[in-house]
Amino acid sequence: MHKEKLKWCLVFLVPVVVMFCFLYAVPLVKVIYTSFFDYKLTVKGMQFSGFKNYVELFTQDSVFRVALKNTIVWILLHTFLHVALGVFLALVLNRKPRGWQFVRTVYMSPNIIAASAMALIWRIIYNPDWGIVNGFLKAIGLGSLAQNWLFGVNTAFGAVTVIWFIYAGYTTTLVLARLLSIPSDLQEAAFIDGCTPIQVDFRILLPIAKDTITTTMIMAASYMLTMFPLIYMTTGGGPGNKTYNLSLFLYQKAMIENNYGYANAVGVVVIIMGMVCMNLIKWMMGERGDRQT
Repeated sequence: MHKEKLKWCLVFLVPVVVMFCFLYAVPLVKVIYTSFFDYKLTVKGMQFSGFKNYVELFTQDSVFRVALKNTIVWILLHTFLHVALGVFLALVLNRKPRGWQFVRTVYMSPNIIAASAMALIWRIIYNPDWGIVNGFLKAIGLGSLAQNWLFGVNTAFGAVTVIWFIYAGYTTTLVLARLLSIPSDLQEAAFIDGCTPIQVDFRILLPIAKDTITTTMIMAASYMLTMFPLIYMTTGGGPGNKTYNLSLFLYQKAMIENNYGYANAVGVVVIIMGMVCMNLIKWMMGERGDRQT
């Protein structure tokens, strides 16, 4: 009987393993392998260059350093402040104020809009001539502050950040779902013992929802590492290279400059950063894998 079950397990596992290797493992190995070569599609063959691509990235390429810095800053903002905003809204909605279900639906709706469509919407909002932002400033007598937000050297980075920072719908929805699953008896007992609502939030609800919050932080970091269409369709990395990130830089090297070996080196850096971010977040949140069941 045991051998029969093992046989069927293998039968169902083999297609999954094959697909995983074909779609993920093999391409990953190829990306890492070709990052050590001068590799261009228009040139026949590849020339081994060792760590040349990596050395050039970190010592000679100023645009890469800007893209790396921007990506790290956006990861920090998105992982901590953005997620904190979503958790705060989840705590508020968990108290079920009047209209809380309507607010939950409305706040989540921007997150189901494609990033490309969102980029076009915000280009209109930021339009220097007839956009909502400058129109509002002029209406309240602050027309002197009106400017080209997406293409100003001092404003582009903040303007792009605002586009996704205020929409913490995924975090709010996931954390709220976890909070709503906590038995109400637990909270009622805490209130009977004299706890205030804030004490209940910080000493009971948030510790219980820690796993979900950790997941949303990892999702936020991953989202920033792979963010491409929104930046590409708003600023294109400009003005200059003020809003470049690693995904846009990788696209530039691979699709525009046809330098695939160099681009794959950037891809390896992104993969390593993703692994580091995930493990750092899990470590900070106390997810060390030593849990007893």
